[in-house]
Amino acid sequence: MPSWHSFLRIKSWSFNIMYSLLRNLLFILRPEMAHKVSLRSLALAERSGLGRLILKQPPENPVECMGLRFPNRVGLAAGFDKNGAYIDALALLGFGFIEIGTVTPRKQPGNPKPRLFRIPDQQALINRMGFNNEGVDNLVTNVSRSHYSGILGINIGKNMDTPIENALDDYLTCLDRVYSVADYIAINISSPNTQDLRSLQHGQKLDSLLDGICRRAEILSKTWMKKVPLAVKISPDLDSMAIEYLAKSLLNHPVSAVIATNTTLDHSSIKNSRLAKENGGLSGTPLKEKAQATLIRLNEMLQGSLPIIAAGGIASGSDAKTRISAGATLVQVYTGLIYKGPCLINQISCCLAHSSTCAGNTCQP
Repeated sequence: MPSWHSFLRIKSWSFNIMYSLLRNLLFILRPEMAHKVSLRSLALAERSGLGRLILKQPPENPVECMGLRFPNRVGLAAGFDKNGAYIDALALLGFGFIEIGTVTPRKQPGNPKPRLFRIPDQQALINRMGFNNEGVDNLVTNVSRSHYSGILGINIGKNMDTPIENALDDYLTCLDRVYSVADYIAINISSPNTQDLRSLQHGQKLDSLLDGICRRAEILSKTWMKKVPLAVKISPDLDSMAIEYLAKSLLNHPVSAVIATNTTLDHSSIKNSRLAKENGGLSGTPLKEKAQATLIRLNEMLQGSLPIIAAGGIASGSDAKTRISAGATLVQVYTGLIYKGPCLINQISCCLAHSSTCAGNTCQP
């Protein structure tokens, strides 16, 4: 008789084959349409109960970070579910935490289409979405309706038409609205697709923004009788001196974590692709080295004083192990999930929980 463990392996193998076939069909569609179809299909699987029968949950591998207990180290990066409309469905995949958004105070359409491009031979994406979302009130309503009991991060930003000198007002508006329903709040100052947003990572603009946000968070903590950690999401395109300044600024404010990194504007790694000249942030495998280098430099500057959540080009257990070894406490996936499928979460979680028997791209718990 086959063991239950063998059955789970067969089931996981079968699901991988099924996803490979499904991905081929999805890739016939335009990327944004494929994304919508995928989320709606996952929601249907969640409502019908089918998802619980098919999807294997990762092993327990709890870790403390930002004063929170994460059941495993693998999270979903922001951007996958901008409006928090699919939280319960995404929870089926076994994430240790889910980050939704980026959300802005007011609804906005984002940049003109097409604005999302696949580069399959390099397992990469280029996006210039531009914070398209239904607005913060809609997101809060969706969160309130969900049944998810895990750790939920909410990523906040500014509206495209808000002058950069008034950016703090938008962040405070979002902070006020999401504080009561978030387990942590991510401050997005690194998207390359909103004009001048990345300038907030530097100098007095950074210090003023963090000062204003942290002061408001302190007031909100007393209002709601709970302390919600703040994380800052940074760019992989910062030079060494900029990372040094940013790290010092983070340590001078009551920030709880830093997310490294967002997408990159450096397309040199895909220069032979026909899509290399498309504007937008590059994610996936070509981002791996820049994100890793940023993490290493950041860790050198922080000296363990602030936890780092690693993102950017993580598409296997070995990728995640490398980031953890370089100083990260948690990891997030996005593009890797699109190319590898839902089993990626279990595979990475398994590798991190059973590192002595992990082969990198496969897991032998």
